[in-house]
Amino acid sequence: MKTRLYNARILTMENEAVLFEGEIWIDEDRISYVGKSVSDEEISNKGISFDVSKDCKGNVLMPGFKDAHTHSPMTGMRSYADDLPLWEWLSTKIFPLEAKLSAQDMYELTRLAVLEYLTSGITAVFDMYMNPDEVSRACEEMGIRYVGCCDINKFGPDLAEVERRFKTLNKGNGYSSYILGFHAEYTCTKELLADISEMAAKYKSPVFTHNSETKKEVDECIERHNMTPTQLFESLDMFRYGGGGYHCVYLSDEDIEIFKKHDLTVVTNPGSNTKLASGIAPISKYLDNGIRVAIGTDGPSSNNCLDMFREMFLVTGLAKLHDMDASAVVPKEVLKMATVNGAHCMGLAECDTLSVGKLADIIMIDLDQPNMQPLNNIVDNIVYSGSKTNIKMTMVGGRILYENGAFNVGVDPEKIYETANSIMAKHKG
Repeated sequence: MKTRLYNARILTMENEAVLFEGEIWIDEDRISYVGKSVSDEEISNKGISFDVSKDCKGNVLMPGFKDAHTHSPMTGMRSYADDLPLWEWLSTKIFPLEAKLSAQDMYELTRLAVLEYLTSGITAVFDMYMNPDEVSRACEEMGIRYVGCCDINKFGPDLAEVERRFKTLNKGNGYSSYILGFHAEYTCTKELLADISEMAAKYKSPVFTHNSETKKEVDECIERHNMTPTQLFESLDMFRYGGGGYHCVYLSDEDIEIFKKHDLTVVTNPGSNTKLASGIAPISKYLDNGIRVAIGTDGPSSNNCLDMFREMFLVTGLAKLHDMDASAVVPKEVLKMATVNGAHCMGLAECDTLSVGKLADIIMIDLDQPNMQPLNNIVDNIVYSGSKTNIKMTMVGGRILYENGAFNVGVDPEKIYETANSIMAKHKG
């Protein structure tokens, strides 16, 4: 199918966040043209025809957001265990309820998450959760890109299962891939971490994990190993093929040097870190040191929503507060984190920018709403005043999955809502 999106403001994210007026052509799942407007006469003279032509009415087309850290099935636990610090939240509420969830439950709850991702302009997710086969199945069926990250810890799964997942979920279809990782230092033995490092070397895989999310986590790791989590992972040669860490609120200067050495990505999760009172990551310091920063929502239990607009505002807002500097972490840098940098750390090199030959993962930002007017600075508006209500269209691989409040994912949203409520009614009592 050939699609034409014309009369648009385009933000390719190829270099600086600079808008221009023009159009985009899509052939099947890839972008075939990005550039200035082409007249109908020129198109006719070239003998080109389109199956779909859409007037964007001056709205913004840009790459879809990449949620670089999430736990999709945790939609079921939204507002179930609020107002607790991280470890109490996990040990007394989340872990016990998760033990009751079946693989089918996780599939159904992921379908709810996908609906929410689409309304936020999220076209790909970096998901860490149990039963990744079912999470991947839900994402693929509904058309969103899934990148899994292993959640292994001392309670399971075993290394053979991790290896099976790595082999089977890296499908090479553009919609399902898998990267090695583990839950966190505090839920793994040193021996298990060494085994994961060896598996990463075997498959030349990056490694990702929750890292230095709280001061308690870092202090207790130093007590156990006389090293921070990052230094422990470095001692085990964990990052020989790259990777990164989720949260990274409390990296030391030596930790930062390790991140620089291996070109690791910090995936910041400001909404979750704020709600759990974990702290504020020093984003300006990471950027000043040349460290790549991507953005994740974390799970919809600790956040409690899958909203990239809120995360983007919190990235810049909390950085300004942390540094006491109103100029810290400007919007164009935040948009790069939410698109290009997320794609990089997720191994989605073909989904990072709106460029000829790249996959057509495109979102349309509705400017014809009060929060986007006047158009003094559209890029700033997206980060500082944008919201999910401004997502007019979400396209993945040339397919429009969400447009003007309606879903095109092959399933009735009301059925998904009903099933999610049924699952939680069964388990939370």
